[in-house]
Amino acid sequence: MTWKVNCSTNCTEPEMGGLETSLTKNLLDEQAQWKQFLVSNVSQDIDLHCYFICSGEQQLKTLNIGTSYLLEQVLLKLQPTRVAVGTWFTIECRVPAVEAFESLTLILLRGKETLHRKTFEKTPGPQEAVATYQRLAHRNDSHHNFSCRAELSLHSHSREVIFRISEPRMLDVYEPMQDNQMVIIITVVSVLLFLFVTSILLCFVLGQHWRQNRRGGETEAQRG
Repeated sequence: MTWKVNCSTNCTEPEMGGLETSLTKNLLDEQAQWKQFLVSNVSQDIDLHCYFICSGEQQLKTLNIGTSYLLEQVLLKLQPTRVAVGTWFTIECRVPAVEAFESLTLILLRGKETLHRKTFEKTPGPQEAVATYQRLAHRNDSHHNFSCRAELSLHSHSREVIFRISEPRMLDVYEPMQDNQMVIIITVVSVLLFLFVTSILLCFVLGQHWRQNRRGGETEAQRG
């Protein structure tokens, strides 16, 4: 599981600050009064410690990360998975029932491009979250992965967010047959069919003519 954690302070000019943890962390962004970290490989409940030095004194805040808030599954489905250019297809992201949270946001992505986002507000109990989006297929859609990013906010006055990304999905996009190509194919098939029928009729006529000539010859021979 991965967490996005924000450490902040009321000190206007902190001398330094950071996050203490034994887990893997990466600094995502920072300003004078806050720093945002990405904490990875969270597999159990753990405390994180945000600290800032202000006027020579250390300010310390402890954040608890609980695995009871795990986003166990983020499921993405494309329907249909093979479409012609210019036709509609549906992207659906589904997250099974999640325990108590402040807000849950589902973001539908094409590569890094955001196509759609839907936010679910706090509810009394667990709920399933579903976001759907319809889109016309473009030629280059087959060159991008589609995915869904779920962001779970646990507290209304905090930037503590955990997120999980679905398995990527690919869309198979093909070019529809052009009208002139269709006309050519129909014309060729019609000509071939006409030639086939004509050849059969010609064979039949020639056969009949041959039989008549043969019978006429046999009759004259008998008379002679």
